[in-house]
Amino acid sequence: MGNQPSMFCYQCQETAKGTGCTLRGVCGKLPETSARMDLLLYATRGVAILNDLLREQGAANREASHQIIDALFTTITNANFDNQSLDGFIRRAFEVKRELKKKCEDLGIAIPDEPEVTLEAEPEAYHRLEPVTGVLAEQDPDKRGLKQLAIYGAKGAAAYARHAANLKYEDEDVYAYIEKVLKDVSRQDITVDELLKVVLYMGEGGVKAMALLDSANTGTYGNPEITKVNIGVRKNPGILISGHDLHDLEELLEQTAGTGVDVYTHSEMLPGQYYPFFKKYPHFAGNYGNAWWRQIDEFETFNGCFVFTSNCIVPPRPKTTYMDRVYTLGVVNMPGTTHIDADADGHHDFSAVIEKARNCPAPTEIEHGEVVGGFAHHQVIELAPKIVDLIQREKIRKFVVMAGCDGRMASRDYYTEFAKALPEDCVILTAGCAKYRYNKLPLGDIEGVPRVLDAGQCNDSYSLVRIALALKDAFKVDSINDLPIVFNIAWYEQKAVIVLLALLYLGVRNIHTGPTLPAFFTPDILKVLKEKFGIGTISTVENDIATLINNGK
Repeated sequence: MGNQPSMFCYQCQETAKGTGCTLRGVCGKLPETSARMDLLLYATRGVAILNDLLREQGAANREASHQIIDALFTTITNANFDNQSLDGFIRRAFEVKRELKKKCEDLGIAIPDEPEVTLEAEPEAYHRLEPVTGVLAEQDPDKRGLKQLAIYGAKGAAAYARHAANLKYEDEDVYAYIEKVLKDVSRQDITVDELLKVVLYMGEGGVKAMALLDSANTGTYGNPEITKVNIGVRKNPGILISGHDLHDLEELLEQTAGTGVDVYTHSEMLPGQYYPFFKKYPHFAGNYGNAWWRQIDEFETFNGCFVFTSNCIVPPRPKTTYMDRVYTLGVVNMPGTTHIDADADGHHDFSAVIEKARNCPAPTEIEHGEVVGGFAHHQVIELAPKIVDLIQREKIRKFVVMAGCDGRMASRDYYTEFAKALPEDCVILTAGCAKYRYNKLPLGDIEGVPRVLDAGQCNDSYSLVRIALALKDAFKVDSINDLPIVFNIAWYEQKAVIVLLALLYLGVRNIHTGPTLPAFFTPDILKVLKEKFGIGTISTVENDIATLINNGK
């Protein structure tokens, strides 16, 4: 492994030629950043192995679980580009690992002689250790691909667990799933068949993580409701909040009240507009812009300040005008931005952001009108009698689940064209930023039911499952696969991976995914996924309409 490239990463859809980024990530990640992430994940696997042992004795450490989910979250695509920040995460991982070793010794638990457990290192050793800690350390490509599939799923579940924990909702079972998966993928003797079971086990954990976050969000802010969201602008200066964390949105809205600064949502924060709790703030102005990758243009015209709560940040172009107005929270960090640390109680002080924003011009309008959303499971189940009636009267022929991620690649236009080509008796169920490919199209409605039902963020794919299960009960069929529902999922990074694994665990078959298949799917892995689950990739719009909608005709 001595001659391996200085970087190897294939965790997102943008990997070079679908194989892997070896010199610099298309996302902007540098080799020294990637190597630090590999060291962090390796040390974190050691923490997981030890905490799993302690969990078996009823002595699991909550701080260790938090370290694990934060380490996984900060290494997710488009979250952390800052080497100094990552060095802090690395030091914390080794510190927690040493604490767990001592706790095991005190309880008489034998410490396993595993390299992830025994390794001690400083962050500066990242490059020297890359042959051991990096992706290519597993030389069998099938095992490597399945291990990465499980790890990427764990990253998505960890992100959801962190958002829930920020709202004081935690579930030891979710932490246990993640830790067990990290422990299993560290085994050198694990077989391909065992790894397939690990992948599905992570899918089961993903369902629990999404259910936990759903409970946290709805328990705190109420059930999302049908909402028309303004996409124009007002005359006040503004702050644009991006990402997924609703607790951060609440704190920002509370602190900006009465300041003369409006708050707008961007990208995955759009569904924050659907929760009844946030509608009490008159300065919650609307949504500005589109999916995460368009920020390098849209931030130039917004004119105000920007707050990133999760993995939606993109390195700017050279000579950009807005970097001194970008603020990051939690696991998000980027050189040139201002990071706001939380206090001991998990609260952020946005006074510096607000003061900066007050001296900025108002946003420049880039579009106007409204988008409609808020079709999470509670709202749609209320509409169930009407939907069942429309299906029975053959007004609705099929639901098409088009959840997942958006991305920069030109092939993403497929999803816009697919939505345009859908027959008028088909309804799109969506969640995640993939919606921006079609949520502003004039697709109309079916007797008052919009043809695009937006459930919310990527984690709200759980809502789509709840909706499908409610329809299964209404029609008294044995399986989701017996319903007039098809799945055409857009993947980009780890949150789409955990959604896919959750669907597979729930027995959903014949899922289409794209616009390309993950680079870590080897031919043998893909063969197994096709045979066991009917996984397929997108073709052309015409072919996929025929296959998914018209039963091959």
